[in-house]
Formats: sequence, C-alpha cells, structure tokens
Amino acid sequence: MYIAPLGLTVFILYKSFVLLDGVFSPFLEKYLNLTIPGISLIMVFLLVALLGLAGQSILARPVKKIVNSIIERSPLVKVIYSSIKDLLSAFVGKEKKFSQPVLVKVNVVSDLEKLGFLTQDDLSNLGIEGEKVSVYFPHSYNFSGELFIVPAEHVRKIDVPPSDVMKFIVSGGLTSYLPKKLAEQMEKQD
Repeated sequence: MYIAPLGLTVFILYKSFVLLDGVFSPFLEKYLNLTIPGISLIMVFLLVALLGLAGQSILARPVKKIVNSIIERSPLVKVIYSSIKDLLSAFVGKEKKFSQPVLVKVNVVSDLEKLGFLTQDDLSNLGIEGEKVSVYFPHSYNFSGELFIVPAEHVRKIDVPPSDVMKFIVSGGLTSYLPKKLAEQMEKQD
C-alpha cells in the first residue's frame, strides 16, 4: 500500500514517455540520422507550445471562425465538440467555470450537506424565477457529475481553493488537506 501509488505513477509516466518518444523518433532516425532519447517528448511540447502561440495570433482568428462554422453545421460533430470544449474550458483556461466551491444542504431534517460548485446564480434565462441557483456535484472516482437546481438559501459559499475541493470530491473524501480548511470555514460561518 505504501509503494503502489508511487509505483503506478512512475509506471504511467514511463509508459507515456515511451509512447511519446516513439512519435518522432522513427522520423528523426530515418531522415536526420539522430537517436536522442526523449527528443520526441521535447518536440511534442514544442509543437503544442507553437500551436498555442499560433492559436492566439490574429492570423488564426479567421481559421478558427471557419472551422467553428463547419463544426456548427455538422450535427453529431457539433454535440461532441461543444461538449468537450465546454468541459475543458470549465477546468482550464480563462473561463474556469468551477471557480466557486459551495456546501449545499441537501436534507434539512438530517442536516446532510454535499460539496459542489456554483455554476449559475441567475436562472432567469431558463425561465426559473426566484431564489434558485445551479450547482454541479462531481462524482467521486469519475469524470462525471450531476447538475441540481437548489434553493439559494441552502447554498453556502466556502473560501477554499476550487482545485482542493475537486480533489477532495474526486478522491471520495480521502484527501486529508481539505477537511481542516473546510472545518475552519464551517466554524467561521456558524
């Protein structure tokens, strides 16, 4: 139990390195007669950085518009692409969506609470009036979750880094760092 997490991490990193190293190595050996271990990994990082830089340039905007308009007209591709794009933008980039962790009272009688992320505090565009908000509850050990519309009075914002809350939820509550911070937040608000 002590070395399994470390062993699995090393194994995954090693396999990823071997896989990435096999991407460009045959090309480099064949055409440039170079055999440098790890050069493919460096080239992949450089390629991703160059693509990111090119994607931010003013010249890439028309290309992105054309690609997006083609995707918008393709029914199945549109659903898959927009779902993946929204999911990725929720976790990384300028528009992080899971930026406000909350503690939601899901059962008033038993005082049962659940951790989640506030995604919308105004639901009038859905025709939902009143004091309701939308909260996303990620599942443990999974990359899925559920969206609930809950009364705003049952939602309490907590001042804990969103990445720590996500780590706590996805680990099934096994992360030891968050409970101390969460307990402090609960004491402050009581």
